[in-house]
Amino acid sequence: MQKVIIFFFIIFYGFFSAGSLNAQILTFTAIDQPNDDGTGIQIVWDVKGYEPEKIVLEKKEADGNFYQLAELDNLSGRFIDGENIEPNQSYTYRLNLFDLQGNLLFTRDITATASAQWFNTNKISLFVMSLILIIAIIYFIYSAKSGKELYIRKIAGLESMDESVGRATEMGKPILFVPGILDLNDMQTIAGLTILGKLAQRAAEYDTRLIVPVCRSMVLSTAKEIVKEAFLKAGRPDAYDPNSVFYLTDDQFGFVAGVDGIIIREKPAANFFLGAFYAESLILAETGFASGAIQTAGTAMPSQLPFFVVACDYTLIGEELFAASAYLSKEPHQLGSLKGQDLGKAIFVIVLTAGIIMEIFGIHFLKDFLTLH
Repeated sequence: MQKVIIFFFIIFYGFFSAGSLNAQILTFTAIDQPNDDGTGIQIVWDVKGYEPEKIVLEKKEADGNFYQLAELDNLSGRFIDGENIEPNQSYTYRLNLFDLQGNLLFTRDITATASAQWFNTNKISLFVMSLILIIAIIYFIYSAKSGKELYIRKIAGLESMDESVGRATEMGKPILFVPGILDLNDMQTIAGLTILGKLAQRAAEYDTRLIVPVCRSMVLSTAKEIVKEAFLKAGRPDAYDPNSVFYLTDDQFGFVAGVDGIIIREKPAANFFLGAFYAESLILAETGFASGAIQTAGTAMPSQLPFFVVACDYTLIGEELFAASAYLSKEPHQLGSLKGQDLGKAIFVIVLTAGIIMEIFGIHFLKDFLTLH
């Protein structure tokens, strides 16, 4: 009887020991990759108890068979599977342990489902900055609507518009406006056409001839409507000349040659180059300078700005071109958006500067705080 008891004790001990040994030997989990669009699964393993010669990770494919996904070099770690993963689909993985002779020591299967997350927690700082920007824009729009005067730094190139139109009127010469060489899908072209509306209205009020050569068909149609509406707002629809806005050519340097010919023949008193420009910027600016015209240029092309700065009287640099619409119209929505964006940029610069200083001096209190909590 005593031997029977010992025998059953050994069997039960071996059974429970094997179960606990397996639990100690392998930790194998597969979860959805956090902060992604549902195209990744994270696999974590931790082998304890003994050291296998080889660890192989397999994945079950559509045909029902397992295929090797990777051979793992370490006894513990993480592996991200991003191959052919689709959201809301379940995938099965198998971890195999082999000894030196290639015998299978241990195997385990696990299933995980990929899913897309609404919010990436790694980009919480970007969310906070966006929230601050939105609140700032809404606040300034409300302030502008309530009658509060919002300060905007003077832009010399736009302030000179009246001077340019007045000079052209006194001299009896036309005004030349070139809205860049790109189509309406470029923001610089749209910004330039916005300024054209204000300039055309002033030209209509002073009864000054306006010349607008373009090199894109869509820009042609849009510019015609803008100039026509400007003359209507000025109360002089009869003075609008449909031929004042005309198409030259889509060819870059063919267009420049045409504009240079206009400058030499018409001798405009004021030239406006506002939009996107490439190598032709220097040719246009130099020809206009040689003709003696007052020149105002603006572009967001950094490589072309030096040519405009040297050869033109006034230059709108980068974002000054995009701010022109709000600057000229004083419309509350545009003013509020402009002020809100400026505040957001100021906060961004302050935070960036503070981060650089903290990194230089090795201050990581925020990181340590998040780690502790």
